[in-house]
Amino acid sequence: MKQYVNTGNKDTRSGFGAGLHESGKEDTRVMALTADLEGSLKMSDFAKEFPERFIQCGIAEANMIGVAAGLAVTGKIPFVGSFAEFVTGRVYDQIRQEVAYGRTNVKIAASHAGITLGEDGATHQTMEDIALMRALPGMVVINPCDYNQTKAATIAAAKYDGPVYLRFGRPSVPNFTPADAEFEIGKAIVMNEGTDVTVFATGHLVWEALQAAALLEAEGISAEVIDIATIKPLDEEAVLASVGKTGAAVCAEEHNSAGGLGELIAGVLVMNRPAPVEFINGGDRFGQSGTPAGLMAAYGLDAVHIAEAAKKSIARK
Repeated sequence: MKQYVNTGNKDTRSGFGAGLHESGKEDTRVMALTADLEGSLKMSDFAKEFPERFIQCGIAEANMIGVAAGLAVTGKIPFVGSFAEFVTGRVYDQIRQEVAYGRTNVKIAASHAGITLGEDGATHQTMEDIALMRALPGMVVINPCDYNQTKAATIAAAKYDGPVYLRFGRPSVPNFTPADAEFEIGKAIVMNEGTDVTVFATGHLVWEALQAAALLEAEGISAEVIDIATIKPLDEEAVLASVGKTGAAVCAEEHNSAGGLGELIAGVLVMNRPAPVEFINGGDRFGQSGTPAGLMAAYGLDAVHIAEAAKKSIARK
């Protein structure tokens, strides 16, 4: 089993800030807009170096989306940043009509996603955003797993011509992917090869999936772990190749059961290669207040629950 080393916990939102700053240095068309959350979105370095390309829109997310769409039409590459709940649910109509429908080159940067926002509770957490965004035709949906991958994904999003939803989080989490790895939109990443079961994971759950694979290995079970950093477009070829080998799967995500990665992969399998699948997700529930680690455990979004789900899936072969 391949070993991954945590080089130090970092928040993925800081990876976005670093990627945005780097993209701004590489391309003068890159702009940044935020709805009164410059600090929370880690946009300060960009704003300091490129003040003429930074727009503080205030608490007016709908207007921010409209401004970004207008900038994109003129040839700019705008990143709009806010909490995931505020930059999806609050402004879904504007995203649909002004970004997705017109396929304008707007990048939606959504921080504090999932329940790991923590103590702010259900009103600020979102477990429905992936479902909302992947339902929009032409919208790319990216959910990276650590600081390094978020930075690389942000740089890739800036180079991609079309709307992108980029999802990341608030808490400091293990940083374990290579710092020099390029991010390829639409490409799944095989983190660990296995023969008995495939664990598809996205975002914060990738590290937990790797820990689950280690637990399973101690019991003589070989788990393949695949990082689905790009949820849309999904790398269907990688999904089918892996499950074709292992014959069983687990889908792990920090998202509700409806409309997330699990339903997406299950749909691909039922149409092409039926196999047993177990799901690790937030169920049909809103979030609640608590520490990020406490909420992950309470919702069963951890290595122990992934390992148990893997054994259930194997038993159903």
